[in-house]
Amino acid sequence: MLFETVVSGGCRSYLIGCEETCAAALIDPELSQADRYLALAARDGLRIKYLVDTHTHADHFSATQQLAKQLNVPVVMHGSSPAPFVDLRLQSGELLVVGKLRLQAMHTPGHTRDSMCLTVEDRVFTGDTLLIGATGRTDLPSGDASALYDSLFNGVLQLDAATKVFPAHEYKGRAHTTIGQELAENPRLQQRDRGAFIEMMANLNLTMPTHITEALRTNMTGGKTVAQMLAEAAAIVPFMSLAELKGCIETHRCDFLVLDVRERDAFMEGHIQGAQHLPRGQLELRVNQELPDPTRRILVYCEFGRVSTLATATLRQMGFKGAVALDGGMKAWREAGYPVVAG
Repeated sequence: MLFETVVSGGCRSYLIGCEETCAAALIDPELSQADRYLALAARDGLRIKYLVDTHTHADHFSATQQLAKQLNVPVVMHGSSPAPFVDLRLQSGELLVVGKLRLQAMHTPGHTRDSMCLTVEDRVFTGDTLLIGATGRTDLPSGDASALYDSLFNGVLQLDAATKVFPAHEYKGRAHTTIGQELAENPRLQQRDRGAFIEMMANLNLTMPTHITEALRTNMTGGKTVAQMLAEAAAIVPFMSLAELKGCIETHRCDFLVLDVRERDAFMEGHIQGAQHLPRGQLELRVNQELPDPTRRILVYCEFGRVSTLATATLRQMGFKGAVALDGGMKAWREAGYPVVAG
């Protein structure tokens, strides 16, 4: 068996492959590491056949959908997953055939309704059901402490004590543990009484994940992250530097319209000399009146450079092929000491 762990902050992903056939599965891939997974598979001569999420993640962005489009392979989750882009929905006891390897699904609801673990040979991939020295939390959407109790004590923990445990998260740098170690040392598993376990889980007082709303939105529906939208917009627009714009203004050679897409209060507080104001939220509705010449070159800016990138992409898609985004925004312009006009 070929095996690789990919660490991304506290997240853990696993590339597991059959040495004889070169078939592989990628478990819990994280979006920022998409290119790394492909590089690792290529290095080891592996062909990824399945992209697996052990559950709907609430604390990071899954790479399964993006990689599935690139590789033309199925996304695999448990049958109760709400994600519409899942191609293969497993039930408890069903197998994924990966060359000579057999990955068996075990439905383990509790952290989420669609949580599952995968066993293969001497190890189990536990997602967020069982962590090293902890368990998955149950206070997020579809979490259920009673279900987690059953999934642990009547499911995962019934595996052989020597079974190696590879969770989807680990924050102390530990590679793996075993079922036996967790039974003996995991403080949450010492609460063997169902009521005491449920009460403990209800009083963990954990902070919410930073990107919970966006992560759930994208992982549950297949929608795009803000970072993806910005990257796609940036790929189809050209940019102009702050220094270039300053030089054009000073030498009176601005052969383009400077467009400020911030809200009115921000524009009135201070803007670039000669800028025309058209808030991003009104762009599509007012563009024909405010920008009557679709052939004119237009330089778009905002406060930080992100909204203007999206606005420039929109303008180009609407036919304004001369639209250009400022590389940076008013914040960078002010910090550089460049002139600002108020009112």
